[in-house]
Amino acid sequence: MSADDRAGVEPGRMPEALCRACVELLPVDGASVCIAGGPSVRATWCASDRTAARLAETQYTLGDGPCQCALDGAAAVLAADLTQGPDARRWPVFAAEAVGLGVRAVFSLPLGADGTTIGTLDLYRARPGGLSESDLRIALWTRDAVTFAITTALQSGHGTGEGPAEEGVAPWVRASEAGHGEVHQAVGMVMVQLDLSPEQALDRIRAAAFAEGRTVSELARDIVLRRVGLGPEPGDDRETRKSAP
Repeated sequence: MSADDRAGVEPGRMPEALCRACVELLPVDGASVCIAGGPSVRATWCASDRTAARLAETQYTLGDGPCQCALDGAAAVLAADLTQGPDARRWPVFAAEAVGLGVRAVFSLPLGADGTTIGTLDLYRARPGGLSESDLRIALWTRDAVTFAITTALQSGHGTGEGPAEEGVAPWVRASEAGHGEVHQAVGMVMVQLDLSPEQALDRIRAAAFAEGRTVSELARDIVLRRVGLGPEPGDDRETRKSAP
């Protein structure tokens, strides 16, 4: 995406524009960028389409998949065929969910520099097949460009970290940060209600969301709005869910 192209993009549309640029450069059908701030903190920075966004949410809900492996290992994870073989066996639940979304291959590239991983660039294909050597080089170059864009935006937005950083923060940065704010609120509420650690609270929300075929974000929104709550029993989340007063 050229400087002229960026200048013509509304601030609120910049995340989608970045992801669509990735799709234009590579033989893939969609792309998303996820930002990670620890095991219980992740936000979808941008997605090129609804399938890419849903795929990102599915990995966040499950806490498993190529994205999580790329984050954990700080290395590219290339799953060329989720319908069969080693990739399907490595993440059986995620693979089944991805195929249900029409996704057959996923390529997750860690974002970051100097040994620090801040997120992933996730690419998907609707057909099985790996990336050629030249395609992988382009994907890695794109990953570096996305890393630069994100770190520049975060540095200009947050400065020294003293006090709120409203001035200089691009609207699309604030919108991306707010995208998973309800998840963090819901985790905090479940922590207090059930006396759990942040990781345990997120696991409870993930389990309940998966049991109902929903994403973590969807369930978290209902928890924050007190439409539903999680009961204290750790057994069957579908039975321990209850209507909030």
